[in-house]
Amino acid sequence: MTKRSTTKRTMQRTTSAASPVLGRRELNRATLARQLLLRRSPLGAEAAVGHLLGLQAQNVKPPYYALTARLDGFRPEDLSTLMADRNVVRIVTMRSTIHTHTADDCLTLRPLVQPARDRELSAFRKGLEGVDLDRLARLARELVEAEPRTMKELREALLAEWPDADPQSLGIAARCRLPLVQVTPRGLWGRSGQVALTTAEHWLGRAARPAPSLDATVLRYLAAFGPASVKDMQTWAGLTRLREAFERLRPELVTFRDENGAELFDLPDAPRPDADTPAPPRFLPEFDNLLLSHADRTRVVPAEYRGRSWVGNTVHRTFLVDGFLAGVWRLTDDALLIEPFGALGKGAREELVREELVREGERMLTAMHPQSSYDIRFGTVIT
Repeated sequence: MTKRSTTKRTMQRTTSAASPVLGRRELNRATLARQLLLRRSPLGAEAAVGHLLGLQAQNVKPPYYALTARLDGFRPEDLSTLMADRNVVRIVTMRSTIHTHTADDCLTLRPLVQPARDRELSAFRKGLEGVDLDRLARLARELVEAEPRTMKELREALLAEWPDADPQSLGIAARCRLPLVQVTPRGLWGRSGQVALTTAEHWLGRAARPAPSLDATVLRYLAAFGPASVKDMQTWAGLTRLREAFERLRPELVTFRDENGAELFDLPDAPRPDADTPAPPRFLPEFDNLLLSHADRTRVVPAEYRGRSWVGNTVHRTFLVDGFLAGVWRLTDDALLIEPFGALGKGAREELVREELVREGERMLTAMHPQSSYDIRFGTVIT
């Protein structure tokens, strides 16, 4: 190790040691405030999607439920109209998963995470032997811009050019090399349809923009997910080697430590509410970014409940009590079923929390399913 690197590490340890400690509840309340979950926000749907740097969206409905939990007065048609008007889109970005992004973020964040897509593609080299990836990208672009294609149609067309290649690998190569968006009606509330793809540039009618600087993206990440460590942001983005960006920004940021001594960075003027600030119950969709965007998730997920919302390949919708993961929920044909992982309090307190959950459930159902009638019951969700 060089003298310079040793000095740098010593300075980092000294800075970290001098930083105030944020307890788990303080981190929880700060994160909820950034995530618009401590108090519902008056933001419009497009502004909220931008502030949150996108909403994870493997399935169609999660972004709608995510915004219902966060925004005052949100209705599903608010997001659906934005999608139909091409102001928001569905595209693979962070962590190689589908996100709902604003059009502007689609055209910039996708280039930002391209190194991760390149790394992903390297795992499929064996299935792509003899395939010219530049030619594949050009051909795939021509195909999906001539007309939106399903992934099956795209794989079959590419297989005609490279019959000895692995079909699945050809499809993954197209997805990794090109910014492919899911065209509507896929993603529209109450309509949807099969996944058909074209390029972001073709769908939005404008060229991709240069990727934003890492520094600018760090600041946006902290605004939505901070206070956070370098590892936290790397987990969110699926990128590596972000330390240098944080170090460049260090003079503009404030630093803290968590209870385990990890250094956390934050924006000086960002909200950091008191640990005792009330946090009302919230119903979240499966794959909500609140639960996925930190390396250390104990700020939201109690250690004893880690992994409880996942059963095999099934991920359940979750709810928060006092700001922390407390159980799962689902809709049946006639009821909202709520399954706590444990006691929600003692005596009268538990009854009060149950009443609060019912009220929050009623609010969610009124916003999302105004034409339907559901009972609300506490019961078994995970079978």
